[in-house]
Amino acid sequence: MTPKPTIFKELPADIDQNRLPKHVAVIMDGNGRWAKHRGLPRMMGHRRGVDALKDLLRCCSDWGIPALTAYAFSTENWGRPLEEVNFLMMLFERVLRRELEEMIQENVKIRFVGDLMALPASLQAEIERSMAVTANNQGTCFTVATNYGGRQEILQACQAIALQVQQGLLEPDAIDETLFAKHLYTANLTDPDLLIRTSGEMRISNFLLWQLAYAEFYITETLWPDFNRAEFHRALSAYQKRDRRFGKV
Repeated sequence: MTPKPTIFKELPADIDQNRLPKHVAVIMDGNGRWAKHRGLPRMMGHRRGVDALKDLLRCCSDWGIPALTAYAFSTENWGRPLEEVNFLMMLFERVLRRELEEMIQENVKIRFVGDLMALPASLQAEIERSMAVTANNQGTCFTVATNYGGRQEILQACQAIALQVQQGLLEPDAIDETLFAKHLYTANLTDPDLLIRTSGEMRISNFLLWQLAYAEFYITETLWPDFNRAEFHRALSAYQKRDRRFGKV
């Protein structure tokens, strides 16, 4: 008997299940502007942004997208006002505690990438705990880039490889793209197929510089807190209209 295909919940009828991206990356831009337009403190925009990310993660799970990577905090974001940085650190920790049990139940695998040692100790502990208890989950792999910078990631990979060469453990001729990728934070992930950036900004802001080499970009004017399933549907529709040639004919 031929097995029945997996039917994912609520997948829009016009979306081809066989042409979904395997890995979606998102730059969540516009929280501050969303709050400003409503006469609210910037922190309220960040709170609402968490809700939008939670909805996108559940949507990826429902629609059968194996991996989602979100740019939560860049190495440059330390230059924001101290009050905002402290609020974000507290928000990350609080959300992890509040949402972890639900993500376990939904079979989500949580990963954090970036220079995590620079984060507050209590947040590091929550990060370690969340990754440990979801390590064997088989659902959507949810990667959170925190204190992350693409240039920093590439430099660290170069340093690690150079050290192996210096120690006589690796011949320079053995260095290729596959070996280099194994030294990146995202070593066990496929490269993103689709990058979504909200708020109309057209730059990648030091995010996944190596991994996005052949990703399809989708830019929307929608501010991140307003990004919902309908917006994601539009992004997937646009993605499925693309002809991905990877530099070939």
